[in-house]
Amino acid sequence: MSTQHQKHLFSISEEVTYLNIASLSPSFKAIERAGLDAVLQKSKPYTIPISDFFDPVIELKSLFAELIDTDEPDRVATIPSVSYGMATVANNVKLNSGDEILVIDEQFPSNIYAWRKLAATYDAKITTIESPNLENNNGKQWNQDILDAITANTALVALGNIHWSNGTIFDLKAIREKTKQHNALLIIDGSQTIGAFPFSVKDIQPDALICAGYKWLFGPYGCAYAYYGNYFDNGEPIENNWANRLNSEDFAGLTNYESRYKPLANRYTAGESGSFIYVKMQIAALKQIIDWSPKVIQEYCKAIASNAVNELINLGCKIEHPNYRTHHLFGVKLPENLDREKLKKALKEQHIFLSFRGQFIRISCHLFNTEDDFDKLVNCIKSVL
Repeated sequence: MSTQHQKHLFSISEEVTYLNIASLSPSFKAIERAGLDAVLQKSKPYTIPISDFFDPVIELKSLFAELIDTDEPDRVATIPSVSYGMATVANNVKLNSGDEILVIDEQFPSNIYAWRKLAATYDAKITTIESPNLENNNGKQWNQDILDAITANTALVALGNIHWSNGTIFDLKAIREKTKQHNALLIIDGSQTIGAFPFSVKDIQPDALICAGYKWLFGPYGCAYAYYGNYFDNGEPIENNWANRLNSEDFAGLTNYESRYKPLANRYTAGESGSFIYVKMQIAALKQIIDWSPKVIQEYCKAIASNAVNELINLGCKIEHPNYRTHHLFGVKLPENLDREKLKKALKEQHIFLSFRGQFIRISCHLFNTEDDFDKLVNCIKSVL
């Protein structure tokens, strides 16, 4: 596709500068139509065939499998949240006393609480790798610290492809190689990368990849995806619903209770995963993302932000070297002399939306943004310095 902006596909007001998709994505018009069509169909339930409980979900899983580069859509489960997917992992992992679970400092809570509970259950230890907070090459050193921390005591490594608040890239391929040396599991939270940053299951071979669906995947709030590798092929789901059992498509025979699950990750799919409204919106979203391609999205975001990044650095802001961060999401450490409350007020007045994370602002952009959006942001920051 062309690297021209795609603003025409969205309903974002011209006066709004939305640099906060990492929190919640806007819907593009095709998703709106899919959702509205599904709402209207629910008003006439007699038009919904039994196949609609299953066939659209199969299509959705196939699309997500294509996006993450796996030939096994049956390893994909549709779930309501990242915490649900992480709970499924924790429910199927057994540790020994003294084992270590490795996480990253200031990791998103949904990728922490499950491991705290797991560690407490088995008298294991959580090891947190903090940011080195270096002026230069911080991402490079952080990755080295992670690799050095993976030892014979490491049973599980849980982290994102990037840090959710500043965009630091973690070298998953190198981390995967080190975890394999020590028979440790690699559990990835892809919420801030899948859909906007290239990822390959075939390349990384994670044991599990869990991903929120309402950010870079443009789904409605309350949807998520999970990929489970062969470690979890015969595990126990955290709920028992009728749809993840064998032969559940046979409505007439549902009371012929089935003890066997559907194969692979199908057993972990959440109840009511055939949600007519959500699934149709998700399908429309994934088709468009695949057409755009994460590689193109990265290149576009880099192009529209590059001048602004240089200007911000000249203003005294600190931004990670581009080799060690993503371009769709990155953190900007503000100058110490900048009045943050004054900046928040100016941003609100100018309808600029982004996230504050401590001393940083988190900027997250997409194909609906343009270089003008970044110029507007830079000028706003200049006005309060």
